[in-house]
This record gives sequence, structure tokens and C-alpha cells, in this order.
Amino acid sequence: MRVSSKGDYACRALLSLALHDKAIGPTSVRDIAERTAIPQPYLEQILLALKGAGLVRSKRGVGGGYVLARHPEDIRLSEILSAVDGPISLGDFGEPHQDGACDHEGQCVLLSIWKSSGEQMRRIMDGFTLQAVADAARGEAPYPDAKFDWVI
Repeated sequence: MRVSSKGDYACRALLSLALHDKAIGPTSVRDIAERTAIPQPYLEQILLALKGAGLVRSKRGVGGGYVLARHPEDIRLSEILSAVDGPISLGDFGEPHQDGACDHEGQCVLLSIWKSSGEQMRRIMDGFTLQAVADAARGEAPYPDAKFDWVI
């Protein structure tokens, strides 16, 4: 799996909101863009997708902007990535045959590996909350560490 620029930007935008969660009122798109170095027009598209996924709320008009829709400890990186890039997977290759009858020289074995690897990546991203990332960014906690449970 590869995290897209859009996925990275979405995580950075929500991290910025989490880091400034004590601010009174919503944060403008312009302020988020300046703090994160994300181009504002692209950020607006990303925030709309995040709003559609229920991760942020918006307020229009003077003093408007965005706030997190849930507490940072209730938002997982997997949710953010899925909101802008779709389901976490290594690709859309279909399902492997379950009866051992593979049509194309072992393709089903590879399909099974791709599926399993995508599920492992989703579980890893599920393990990171926005709060844990914000705490590490503030220096209040060590950098999160991905734990791999390899089955060989």
C-alpha cells in the first residue's frame, strides 16, 4: 500500500485541528493551509471529503471554518485514509479461489497474499489514533511504533 498525497494531506489537516483543539471556535481553511503547507484549493476538496465521512464539521461565514467532529482519541488514521482514498488495500485484484482450483498458474496464491497484506495494513492504521499522533507531535508521548505480528 502506498499512502497518497491526498491521504497524507488529510492526516496532516486533522492533526493540525487536533493540535489546536483548545482554540475557541472553528479553524479557517486558510489557517490550516498555512500551518500545514497544503495548497488551499486542494485542502478545501479534502476537507469536504472528511466532512462527508463525519470526521469534521464546518461552520460558514465570518468566524467559520472546521472543527473535529469527534474527539481525537476516537479518530483512527485508517478512517482518515479511507475517507479520501477509499478502502485500504494493495489493489482490487478480486477474490482467490477457495477450493484450490486456480485458473492461472498460482495466481490465487498471490491474490491471497495481496488480500492478507492489505488487511494487515488496515489493522496497523487502525492502531493509530489522531490523539496518539498529536501527543507525539507535542512531545508528550514517544513516537508511535507499528507492531508487526508476522505469521510465517
